[in-house]
Amino acid sequence: MSVKLEQAAAEIKKYRSEIIDKLMKYAATDMLLFWGTDKDLILRQEEVWGPLLQWASKEFGEKFEKTHGLEVSEENQKSGYRLKAFLDGLSDKELAAYYLAALNMRSVLLAAALIKGRINAEQAYKAAYLEQLFQEEVWGEDLESKAKLAERKKELEDIENFLEK
Repeated sequence: MSVKLEQAAAEIKKYRSEIIDKLMKYAATDMLLFWGTDKDLILRQEEVWGPLLQWASKEFGEKFEKTHGLEVSEENQKSGYRLKAFLDGLSDKELAAYYLAALNMRSVLLAAALIKGRINAEQAYKAAYLEQLFQEEVWGEDLESKAKLAERKKELEDIENFLEK
């Protein structure tokens, strides 16, 4: 288990409500809600993100509105009651994994899908970094970016392994 996961698990008991509050504020600006404008990118987002947003809407009984701009929709600002109940119901271990996954992926919705077993670490990685991976296909790889992505992927694999123990 990585040091980050051990530290997060130890901190959950002390700061559980603060961590949940922080995650709730993060929900309205979830990465899955901000879509690109490039036609090919949007097609990929529909393929990968579309089913995840449908799952999240059903799972949390909330309507999550996607945008192609930078403004947070009013609907997304109001959502979250069932997400909070979901977070409150997580064990300390699950909440620690969820928190680190959400920070890694910039998405509380992807973190929920990972924690609930809806997706695995590989799928979470591909969804979370879809835009970056798409840009690499179009423009070529950047070695520094590739190294950072590999580190993020490893973190998600560590989270998945932590949850399985």
